[in-house]
Amino acid sequence: MKSYGKLVVISLCLVFAIPLLAGCGSTKATSDNKVYNLTAYNPMPPSSIPTQALIKLTEIAEKNSNGRLKFTVKHSGQLGADREALESVKMGTIDIAMSGTGMYSSFYDKVKIFDLPFLFADTKQAQKVVNGPIGELVFKDLNKQGLVYLATGDNGMRQVSSIRKIQTVDDVKGLKIRLPEMPTYLAVWKSWGAIPVPIPVSELYMSLKTGVVEAQDNAPYHTVATKCYEVQPNYTMIDYMWMGLTATMNEKKFNSLPPDLQKIIKDAAIEACNWSFEAIDKDNEAAFKTMKDAKVTVNMTPDRESFKKNLPAIYEQFSKEAWFDQKLIDNIRNTK
Repeated sequence: MKSYGKLVVISLCLVFAIPLLAGCGSTKATSDNKVYNLTAYNPMPPSSIPTQALIKLTEIAEKNSNGRLKFTVKHSGQLGADREALESVKMGTIDIAMSGTGMYSSFYDKVKIFDLPFLFADTKQAQKVVNGPIGELVFKDLNKQGLVYLATGDNGMRQVSSIRKIQTVDDVKGLKIRLPEMPTYLAVWKSWGAIPVPIPVSELYMSLKTGVVEAQDNAPYHTVATKCYEVQPNYTMIDYMWMGLTATMNEKKFNSLPPDLQKIIKDAAIEACNWSFEAIDKDNEAAFKTMKDAKVTVNMTPDRESFKKNLPAIYEQFSKEAWFDQKLIDNIRNTK
């Protein structure tokens, strides 16, 4: 009788234990195999480096997650311009955005340090800075805006296309130039004696063609993509400002992912952004050829030092701003 009782107890334990064990196993499998659907966005067309970099980010992340991450990529203004896109990421209606680094300055002051003129010697130095400890330090408080910093890529060095030939800073005095409405950009050109004119990019080509403005500042590949070179006979490489391309993610969505998928997304962003530096170098070379074929005079060796003479005054102008950090600036410039 005692043996029979023990057998019943053991049998009952097995009856209840098997479903529990099976349940534990299936819960783990469901968790590991769950598919997370995310939306990624850049306002530029698919042919642009920013959108290509974003697509590369999503492809790398999907592959490395073995299909646990699935992305829908939007582009070409489908979800608004950069400002609207970043607001949407903060609200969570877009999960990941890749936007011009300067666009973050409207709500995140610390990033303005990257808009100081002649801060970087070249794009290689910028690459080491923004995707290293300094970049993480500058962007670390983005979580207060509901964002997670992923990585920063290259959007090119700003040069100038113009009606007139430019060799020294004196050649831009009185020049009517279209600029983005950012304080550092405006301060630089005003200090050089130019006349900044705010014009939307969509109206830039006709404004140059009809003489509303005489010049615009942008990287070679941007200048070709907007066809500005068709109505600007001169292009001058002054290398006065580096433009970044920063990828961020909605913080709540990022934190909802398992740690391994968080790392996969972060690593994919760094890889895609590093790729953008190489891609823009190639695009710039192609842009130079296009401009030269169109008989545009490309000045590769202007007197850059003449453009730097008033740098102390410009930096002094911004030195009282909360985001200005001389020690950080020195660390950036000393990065090799």
